[in-house]
Amino acid sequence: MELSNEERDLVALVREFVDERVRGHVAAYDHDDVYPEDLIEQMKEMGFFGMLIPAEHGGIELSGPAFASVTAELARGWMSLAGATGGHSVVSTLIRRFGTPEQQQTYLPRMADGSLRATMALTEPGGGSDLQAMRTRATHGPDGWTISGSKTWISNAQHSGLVALLCKTDPEAEPRHTGISVLLVEPGDGTDVSRKLPKLGYRGVEACEVVFDGQVVPDDAVLGGTPGEGWRHMMSGLEVGRVQVAARAVGVAQAALDDSLRYAQERESFGKPIWKHQSVGNLLADMATKVHAARLMTLDAATKLDRGERADLEAGMAKLFASEAAAQVSLDAMRVHGGYGYSREYDIERYYRDAPLMIVGEGTNEIQRNVIAAQLVARHQVGR
Repeated sequence: MELSNEERDLVALVREFVDERVRGHVAAYDHDDVYPEDLIEQMKEMGFFGMLIPAEHGGIELSGPAFASVTAELARGWMSLAGATGGHSVVSTLIRRFGTPEQQQTYLPRMADGSLRATMALTEPGGGSDLQAMRTRATHGPDGWTISGSKTWISNAQHSGLVALLCKTDPEAEPRHTGISVLLVEPGDGTDVSRKLPKLGYRGVEACEVVFDGQVVPDDAVLGGTPGEGWRHMMSGLEVGRVQVAARAVGVAQAALDDSLRYAQERESFGKPIWKHQSVGNLLADMATKVHAARLMTLDAATKLDRGERADLEAGMAKLFASEAAAQVSLDAMRVHGGYGYSREYDIERYYRDAPLMIVGEGTNEIQRNVIAAQLVARHQVGR
């Protein structure tokens, strides 16, 4: 989990960026649900969109723990900023790991400097977590692949020039996952991006429905060049996605804890700071313990990814624990702040609204528990 000196300097730079340019300006973006164009431009200049892209393609190629640490710092300032790099980082990983040399050269340099933003499209209306039951199809013809279907809850959809689309290229394949591919789609004629879906939290950055109605992409749009590998590719990419979501949760929880520690020392009741009242002190102790444990689990999963080890179990556990911790810590922060925690004049209510996204996003925690149980049994089979 050790970071290099350069990585520590970068995390410190991100912390400074968050404290000086983000935290004091979030309320206006969040309450009015305004896309933070100026902050995104600053993030591009600082290289945040090239965090997982090799240096040969213009990226800064951070280690897994450094990537998680930067993500947590961004989320500490505003979870939506970390979300702006989420799907982009997964797509960066997919192209880096599985893309053809031509795909890597075409996309990675522009993704690294942020001039090309990317997102992934998995979830379908009415489909939920059963991704293999997807209805989005790509039919092969003389001009390439013709896409039809719809995806929903696609983050950054209005600002992304590249979509990693999970779809069926062989609907009759058995088992089902062998007929699934990832297509690298540059939205154009035949693709419609809807209005922003209204959300409780995670505001500023949009989530939309994307409808594909006959867009044609060339044969070489298939990630890796070979159809039928998309399920394996995307499941590998989602390990990075779950570490990223876990790191977002750590950042939100850390912000809630920091604000609570400050408030509990400044606010007095019955003649003493409220942290000295056992009920408040116990809340702070439990909050800090949850944040520390969530951070360590996230860094552990990120380290395994760096080593090239299978990390679906660890990434799922980190995402599960960190997201549940963020939800509880944000609620406890509201208790520490009392009525002020419920006021829009403080940031606590935003943490409380943002935290649930990590519970239901990137695979709901109910699904995560199923995945964790299956992986535990696979790794510890009795009688073998």
